[in-house]
Amino acid sequence: MKQRGTGFEFPAEQTAALLKARRLEWWTIAYLISVIVLMYFTMGSSQAMKTAWMEDMLSLIPPIVFLTASHFAHKPPDARFPYGYHRVVSIAFLCASLALFTMGALLLYDALSKLVMQEHPTIGGMTVAGTTFWQGWPMYPVLLWGAIPPFFLGRAKMPLANTIHDKVLYADADMNKADWMTAAAAMVGITGVGLGYWWADSVAAAAISASILRDGCGNLKQVVLDLMNESPEQVDRSGRDDLPSVVNRHLRQLPWIDDVQVRMREDGHVYFGEAFVSVNNDEQLTQKLHEATISCRELNWRIHDIVLVPVVSLDAPIGTLKT
Repeated sequence: MKQRGTGFEFPAEQTAALLKARRLEWWTIAYLISVIVLMYFTMGSSQAMKTAWMEDMLSLIPPIVFLTASHFAHKPPDARFPYGYHRVVSIAFLCASLALFTMGALLLYDALSKLVMQEHPTIGGMTVAGTTFWQGWPMYPVLLWGAIPPFFLGRAKMPLANTIHDKVLYADADMNKADWMTAAAAMVGITGVGLGYWWADSVAAAAISASILRDGCGNLKQVVLDLMNESPEQVDRSGRDDLPSVVNRHLRQLPWIDDVQVRMREDGHVYFGEAFVSVNNDEQLTQKLHEATISCRELNWRIHDIVLVPVVSLDAPIGTLKT
């Protein structure tokens, strides 16, 4: 077992998952670049296509952030950062969430403004090799290319995100799985314009923007709560993580402990925390605390650092306990 202060490494299963996730993110970046280039040359004056194009450019942020954060998160602690670099994951998550929130709000404002001002978009014709056809036709296969692969990329990333407990990767996977809705909305908008419904393009753009804004709001709320040291939650936000309760039950089973209160906080992939224990036998207490600390850390790889604090009483709320 690695000793406290010598850095952090994933166990074998998490290391393999991290390497696979990094490969998927590199593939995602290469794929998104191809989509962005194709959309740029086919979007014409369609507001829905422009918004979908912006959405794909924003989709580059989570994989880039994940790759950057996963590079720095495992650096060992030093004199400047004695707790290590784990929280860089949360900081990266914050940057990605802010970008999504800001761009989603701006794009939604732009789409609604055009709708209120009744701007009539035009999707004209284009000539290739002497043949003229409606410019909307090439938009459909490009949008399909922008919708289908991300669905499978998202499905592949989600179990990896749970394995390594990475909320940036999970948010990226969740966005990938929902990309088909962006393409579907853009297709509806393009079809509407082709049928003479000028407002369909702006409505589709507004729907895409609202989806971006929703992702940004949800992720921003989660990362702010994490940085405020909220009690740890599951990666998929389905509820509280039961790991603090597992530690609590484990310590209560020790015969020299009468009562215990555990508090934990999330730093990136791992948890830091304290266990306040009321003891009934203080013989060889230092050795007992040392052994209990090791046994707690062996419960789960995410318990990176936990401190056992003997107290006189647990009647006072955690945070105001006196030894």
